[in-house]
Amino acid sequence: MDKILSVLQGEADLWLRIFMIDTLRYLLGVGVVLIVLFVFFRKFSLQRRIQKRRASMADVRREILFSLLTTAVYALVGLFTLRVKQSGHSLIYMDVADYGWFYTLLSLPLVLIAHDAYFYWVHRAMHHKSLFKAFHRLHHLSRTPTSWAAYSFAPGEAVLMAVFMPIIVVLLPLHVSIIFAFLTVMIVRNAMGHSGVEFHPAWWVDTPLNTLTTPTHHDLHHQKFNGNYGLYFTWWDRWMGTEFPDYKDAFKLAASGHSATAPARSFQTGLAVEEAKP
Repeated sequence: MDKILSVLQGEADLWLRIFMIDTLRYLLGVGVVLIVLFVFFRKFSLQRRIQKRRASMADVRREILFSLLTTAVYALVGLFTLRVKQSGHSLIYMDVADYGWFYTLLSLPLVLIAHDAYFYWVHRAMHHKSLFKAFHRLHHLSRTPTSWAAYSFAPGEAVLMAVFMPIIVVLLPLHVSIIFAFLTVMIVRNAMGHSGVEFHPAWWVDTPLNTLTTPTHHDLHHQKFNGNYGLYFTWWDRWMGTEFPDYKDAFKLAASGHSATAPARSFQTGLAVEEAKP
């Protein structure tokens, strides 16, 4: 019994360390985005607001609380991923020479592309009426999201988002530095996408850069629910016909500084429609 308790204590201590690292990554990622937008470029950001509505302090408190719960879930899955590596069943490597610099650098865009595909289909699935209420409704309580909503998930959604990591490390060789780079990109892009500020230039959507999502792209998802499911890239939404037709117009309005869109239907109506649709 003492041995079992000792093992459990060791696992709990390791989980706590991973939780602290994940929480720090969340706080730093969101904090940097908010400081850049609302301290260094406050006037610009206020002019580029996407919605007229503002999030309440209750919204922000809920977003932070559930984001911290998410980092606790991420830490649990992170602990499992670490044990997978230690068991020799992952393709995580420590020495760049194992695969070379070319592949190591290439693996970052590869893992982002894989994550975007995973995110699109899992996200879209969570909008099915049988899953929405239990998995994704909580995230959509952020009608006018802030960057703090980046990880504001129900526990079930947090698990679905987290398990991408143990899946990808058994399928794709990844250097440990690439894993940390990927996790950094993920939280920063999430914080940017939920910022409610369209900081991209107005010409963005008329160039090949339009393959990258913008804050307006994801903000429309929070307003209208049933479209714009992508995280980093717009191509899955376009291939599957789930991009909102008015996305470019809404983007250009926000990027022009005239912004301020209002949801096309009431918030409660939007939630009810998602829970009832086939």
